[in-house]
Amino acid sequence: MGNTNNGPEESTDLGAVLRNGREILLQGFNWESHKYDWWRNLERKVPDIAKSGFTSVWLPPASNSFSPEGYLPQNLYSLNSSYGSEQLLKALLQKLKQYKVRPMADIVINHRIGTTKGHGGMYNRYDGIPLAWNEHAVTSCTGGLGNRSTGDNFHGVPNIDHSQHFVRMDIIGWLKWLRSVGFQDFRFDFARGYSAKYVKEYIEGAKPIFSVGEYWDSCNYNGHGLDYNQGATAIDKGSLIGLMPRDSSRLHLTSQPRGFFRHDPKHNITMYQEKGAAFQSIEAVKGQFWRLRDPQGKPPGVMGWWPSRAVTFIDNHDTGSTQAHWPFPSNHIMEGYAYILTHPGIPTVFYDHFYDWGNSIHEQIVKLMDIRRRQDIHSRSSVRILESQHNLYSAIIAEKVCMKIGDGSWCPTGREWALATSGHRYAVWQKQ
Repeated sequence: MGNTNNGPEESTDLGAVLRNGREILLQGFNWESHKYDWWRNLERKVPDIAKSGFTSVWLPPASNSFSPEGYLPQNLYSLNSSYGSEQLLKALLQKLKQYKVRPMADIVINHRIGTTKGHGGMYNRYDGIPLAWNEHAVTSCTGGLGNRSTGDNFHGVPNIDHSQHFVRMDIIGWLKWLRSVGFQDFRFDFARGYSAKYVKEYIEGAKPIFSVGEYWDSCNYNGHGLDYNQGATAIDKGSLIGLMPRDSSRLHLTSQPRGFFRHDPKHNITMYQEKGAAFQSIEAVKGQFWRLRDPQGKPPGVMGWWPSRAVTFIDNHDTGSTQAHWPFPSNHIMEGYAYILTHPGIPTVFYDHFYDWGNSIHEQIVKLMDIRRRQDIHSRSSVRILESQHNLYSAIIAEKVCMKIGDGSWCPTGREWALATSGHRYAVWQKQ
């Protein structure tokens, strides 16, 4: 996996891994994790995380926060949080380095809670702590004296004005500091809240190894439920294209990866978490597997037309956990993992499923991860969809792995296929 020094060797060695798209991510927390001495808990699990084959662990926001979950940050340079002390965090980061698993920092820079009242009697000043900004660091649309937001507003709290040069320089300095502490990857929270050009600047300044932006668009519904073709909607709205290089076309893609915010693949690859395709898969497992083939015969959404940019997931701290905004149906979890762990894109496994849902689920997910690695399935692997009916989906991936999900009876023809693993409503074959 390469060394873990923050220097040229790291970028070169890991760059080759990333360009090949062999990442498997673990979201290492849920919405309640702050209650459970979290840094210690994760440190105990690092050997198992590494043995299971995860390349990166997405950690919850590590900075001091007004809310215990970490998503209302205040003193960015304080790493004493509800998840544990700075000392315990550094012990965890060191353990991950020892086992060659990269820590991913949750970067919450769309908004920041002030320490004192300023303009308009609002808490939009940051006196007495590092990055002691005044009201000019806060957008005018959220009660500050800065410019208007370059993205969507996160309502109810001061939103940071990224158009201010001093703000961007301070954020880059903080991101570099996080890299020096031991974080190697970044996950940008609420990336739709500020212009992509600023995220590009932050990535180029701090040079994380791998980045993912949380950019969820609203889904389209009709009188009968979720619209069939969500991927085209995101493209037509321009929300997704706005994050991608202007000189790229989905009709003229090359094998060289190009991130949404960064053009240099040696140092960084930036991905996109997609809501539309995730929702399609939620509806699919309920008996609408036809949703997993789009009108062009490809997987829905970004996985279908630019898979190397897609970070796929079943649940996370927002959709599942105790927030349960859009939870994946619990009795179909393994169908979901059989799908994302055999398909292109960069799959993400949710902590709850891996560690809280029992040994059987843990072992089944590890088996699927093993098959993915052994058969060299990666973010750009080809997909040939064979069946997409109401109760059955089947596909051949990279001409090496065949899989099916649903309660429809099906198996591949040809003696070259051997069953690799199976479970409730799913099966995976590999060539023998």
